[in-house]
This record gives sequence, C-alpha cells and structure tokens, in this order.
Amino acid sequence: MKTIFDDVSYQCSKIVTRSYSTSFALATKMLAPSIRSDIYNIYGFVRFADEIVDTFHDYDKEKLFHAFEKDMEEALQNRISLNPILNSFQHTYHKYDIPHHLVESFMESMRMDLTKKTYETFDEYRKYIYGSADVVGLMCLCVFVNGDKGKYEELKESAMALGSAFQKVNFLRDLKADYEDLNRTYFPNTNLLELDEQSKKRIVNEIKADFALGYSGITKLPEQAKFGVYTAYRYYKKLLQKLQGTPPLEIKNSRIRVPNYQKFGLLAHSYLNYKLQMVQ
Repeated sequence: MKTIFDDVSYQCSKIVTRSYSTSFALATKMLAPSIRSDIYNIYGFVRFADEIVDTFHDYDKEKLFHAFEKDMEEALQNRISLNPILNSFQHTYHKYDIPHHLVESFMESMRMDLTKKTYETFDEYRKYIYGSADVVGLMCLCVFVNGDKGKYEELKESAMALGSAFQKVNFLRDLKADYEDLNRTYFPNTNLLELDEQSKKRIVNEIKADFALGYSGITKLPEQAKFGVYTAYRYYKKLLQKLQGTPPLEIKNSRIRVPNYQKFGLLAHSYLNYKLQMVQ
C-alpha cells in the first residue's frame, strides 16, 4: 500500500513544480519520462525550503526552517516521511545516491537567507551561490547520468556553471523584489540604488561566461536529459538577452519576463536544433 502513498508524494512534487515555475515545468517535461519524476522531486524539496525563507513573513521563519530541516534529515535516515514533498525527495536521494554534502550546502545557503541581507565580498557571494544553485544542478546531474560517477565528475564543473548562470539571471531579474520586499542584495560591490550600465554589463558578462561553460556540458549529457536541459538553457539565455537590452532603471523598477508565446517559440526552435543534432 505504500506504493499509493509514494505515487501521491510524487504527484505533490509535480504540482509544486507546475504551480511555482511554468518555465522549469516546461523544461522538465522535455526530459525522458524515466527521470522526469525525480527532477520534480528535487524541485519540490528546494522550492519548499526557499519558500520558508522568502515568503512566510507572517510566521516564525527560523522555527519553520529548523522543523523542515529536522524532518528532512529524518526522512533521509528513515527513507519515509509523512510530508509528501520530503518523502518524494528521499526516494530520489537514495535512488541516485546523491551526496549528503550537497543537501547540507543547500540548506546552509537557505539558512543564510534567514538573517543575511548583503554579500559584500566575492567569497560570500560565491559560497551562497554554490549552496543555493550549484548544488541543485549537481543533484539534478546525479539523476541525468543515472548514478554514473565517472560521467558525474566529467560534467560536474559545467553543471555548477549552469546552476550559477540560472541563479544570477534570477538575481538580476528580481532586483526590485529582493531589495524592496526582502531587503537583500546579492551582487557584491554593486549599489543597486545607483545601478548603471557599466555595473549591469559586468554582471551580464559574468553570466555569459557561466553559460558558455554550462553549454559545454549540455552537449555531453545523456540523451534522456539533453533536450530538457537545453530547453532550460535557451529560456534563461533569452531572459538574459532581454535584461541586457533593458535600461538599469527599468530593471530596478519592474520584473522582466519572457512572454508565453516566446517561451513556446523557444521550445520549437530548441526542438529543431536538437533534432538537427546542433546541440553537440
């Protein structure tokens, strides 16, 4: 009968993914069915942790976070949880032997969001991004390579770079919300109140370098994962292009988006490139 509970848990993670990120859900749908559920399971876990520190303003976030972390550790140890999101995550964690230090680093970065508001040095900034984004890319990589340790080590650096690129694009897109709603600034040595074209160019060039390294890994992914990851890559590249062409004042005062019709256009173009074997 536990099979029914597990199926319900997986469906919960899928619903979380579709509800919180249409773009990520679309890219995940492009993965092979054999690994799709596991990526939903990872996303559900990281999304819930992120929601605690980012949106539950009317509650004791620290208390909620510690309870979630305790439940997570018990789920990993006991291989079951009555929290369906944690139950689905522990399944994927054990199935692909995801290193525990990746989970620890992720939770450490989320814990930083409870109290830390600015990142004044590159080392602080890099540490936060590693825990909040790079390790999520590495968890997904464990699934993409189906536990192949050699392939994992080969693609590790590019997976981290792609995770960094996605996160930094989100930082640039969400400048207004992060600063006004959460009183946070992530980019070091950048005065967001006086963000100018030169500062924006420096950030954009940094992201482009991450994308270049990330793409080199996409071309070497197993076929079951390549198209889905390439779709996500194309979406975030398009978002970066829009941000690059947007004046700094507008970035500070609004949230730049890729309209749905452009997302589906990107999907069609990505599929054509993939079928023509241009992703190599």
